[in-house]
Amino acid sequence: MKVCIIGNNLTSLTLAKALVNKEIFVDIFYKHKNINLDKTRTIGLSKSNINFFNKSISNINKILWPIKKIKIFSENSGNKEIIKFDDLHNNLFSIMSNYKVYTQLNSELYKNKYYNSKKNIPLKDLIKIDYDLIINCDHTHEITKKFFFKKFEKKYNSFAFTTIIDHKKLDVNNTAVQIFTNKGPIAFLPISNSKTSVVLSMRSKTNENNFCIKELITRFNSVYKIKKINKISKFQLKSLNIRKYYNSNILAFGDLLHKIHPLAGQGFNMSVRDISKLLTIIDEKISLGLPLDETICVEFQNEAKSRNFVFSEGIDFIYEYFNSENMIRNNIIDTSIKYIGRNKFLNEYFKKIADVGLKT
Repeated sequence: MKVCIIGNNLTSLTLAKALVNKEIFVDIFYKHKNINLDKTRTIGLSKSNINFFNKSISNINKILWPIKKIKIFSENSGNKEIIKFDDLHNNLFSIMSNYKVYTQLNSELYKNKYYNSKKNIPLKDLIKIDYDLIINCDHTHEITKKFFFKKFEKKYNSFAFTTIIDHKKLDVNNTAVQIFTNKGPIAFLPISNSKTSVVLSMRSKTNENNFCIKELITRFNSVYKIKKINKISKFQLKSLNIRKYYNSNILAFGDLLHKIHPLAGQGFNMSVRDISKLLTIIDEKISLGLPLDETICVEFQNEAKSRNFVFSEGIDFIYEYFNSENMIRNNIIDTSIKYIGRNKFLNEYFKKIADVGLKT
């Protein structure tokens, strides 16, 4: 089997590594061979996805930072804790740097005989090559504009700001904090005992300056003695779900399929679950001696599309749920969230959904 992957982002490299591990030949087509990676970006990865990643893709244990508690606060309730999730025996999830995992995958792929990277070629030349599957992870590619332009899209009129804060070393730094402020949610995500990632989603149609962002970080930080706030990066926020996952043997993948608000840290988790599902379909085809063709795309859409849509809408509902309260400055919703936190069954249920996603 020979697969073409378009794009050299984190999802495409993760998928490529999973495929070459199965001795499937993979060509990655890139627009820019050396991409400028944002070192302020981090990823939260659930327990089940870490297990899958280590087993089927690459051992990432050395670049993970474990999170054992999640505390959620609301400015509307006087910055008081409204819900908590914890697992003192196991990690709830772990944080890793985009840059570190990308670099590790890139290094391992270039040593693999089943992998090759090539510069982008026009679509008319690409389809002449005898690929069993063409998987597109590049939203700027002409394939996207030709086949995958129909989508459900929602703009939040918000920007996400990310940075890393250096702070005085703590003996233990394993609690993720999310605060729903009147300007938008801000998350503090530990990545070591002396560094913590910060993600701020601000409702604004204008670009806030760095001074304003630093002031908000300082204002809502109640744990760390900050030494330095590093470079601040920003990107516009929106959610989307594509209408059709494939065209013939061409499959859209990663952020092309679904993009969600970062407040729950589930974006890359969804893509990893998609990779797991795709590998299962491929394994079944091989075990039955069936051809690896566009039926893989059909089966993947049938099994993943509805699950991904419902999960994406769930994340959007959570965002709008808290957003509505902060807009009207009322704490009725906070009270209902506290009930969920106190209810053991509901607390465990939401932890399970965050870990494994929705099952179909």
